[in-house]
Amino acid sequence: MKHLCSISWILLIIGGINWGLYGLLGIDLVAMLLGGIPILAMIVYLLIGASGLYAAYGMITKKGCCK
Repeated sequence: MKHLCSISWILLIIGGINWGLYGLLGIDLVAMLLGGIPILAMIVYLLIGASGLYAAYGMITKKGCCK
């Protein structure tokens, strides 16, 4: 479970940086890095979304690493 929490937080940080760059400069970092492989970029976006749901669940239920 500890590894899942670490991976989740790393993905949330990547997602936050990506949204910050997109809002500030219009740069989509994930698409820029993985633009040549759109299915891989889609997988990264899905994993970031799942990490957000996992963190929200942990915050609401007070379970997991998101206490």
